[in-house]
Amino acid sequence: MDRFGDLDVFAHVVTAKSMSAAGRELSLSPAVISKRIRRLEERLGVRLLQRTTRQLSLTEAGQGFYERVVAILGSIEEAEAWVASGVGQARGTLRVSAPTSFGRLHVAPHLKPFLDANPMVNVDLILTDAFVDIIGEGFDLAVRIADLGDSSLVAKRLAPNHRILCATPAYLSAHGRPATIEDLQSHTLIAHNADQWRLDGPEGPVTVRVTGQLRTNSSEVVREALLAGVGIALRSTWDVGPELKSGSLTRVLPAYSVGKRVAVYAVYPSRRHMEQKVRAFVDFLAELYGATPYWDEGLEL
Repeated sequence: MDRFGDLDVFAHVVTAKSMSAAGRELSLSPAVISKRIRRLEERLGVRLLQRTTRQLSLTEAGQGFYERVVAILGSIEEAEAWVASGVGQARGTLRVSAPTSFGRLHVAPHLKPFLDANPMVNVDLILTDAFVDIIGEGFDLAVRIADLGDSSLVAKRLAPNHRILCATPAYLSAHGRPATIEDLQSHTLIAHNADQWRLDGPEGPVTVRVTGQLRTNSSEVVREALLAGVGIALRSTWDVGPELKSGSLTRVLPAYSVGKRVAVYAVYPSRRHMEQKVRAFVDFLAELYGATPYWDEGLEL
């Protein structure tokens, strides 16, 4: 019985969300795919997939089994790649998810040296502000900017993330500089998908209600409105560092910022079964950013 082949078929079905699509990828008929999934379930004595006329979904047992199957298949791929290269060289397609603005500014411009150093790796970089399901959507890793709590995934801290209040000098000249946190309520506050800001200050955590004429689901729109002098925004220094250094933006209420637990992380399914291509990319980003990333150099934080 081809146990590893059945595992591969199962993984393809889950990723493709369809037996027909998985069959096309593997050059097998839907009937053969269905038979091999049924054989796998019978051998395990548990249902892995819920089948309807329109879609397939994982059972609870199927989800746990899939996570482990992906790790096993990844280890096999890495072992084969290591033997083929003779030195365990990184190879294969690396699927990476990253936030839109961060990926454009701080991942994409640095891909050339990574690709030059890893000629057998192809990078599939997907930029999205959504928290993708890494395992379910077939990603090898995701770059996330968050306060990460308990998770079945592995998270490696790549860099600090300083988020500060700022505005243009022209806006502050026209509307006055807030002297206290309460003064913010008389200003236009520009936010991305938020009704309130949670900040840490001298007196501890505070919550600021976001008010103003502009609401948006786009972080890019917040940045452009901020630079146009619409109001005060809460931005990461990786996003507005050059403007802070040039003076086109100035910090507001410097005693207040987002908590230090928010950071830039690389998130991936398993350290135990970590493929060489993932390890190479995580190490590359960690060295590139570091404890004091280049975007924070010269800033008083």
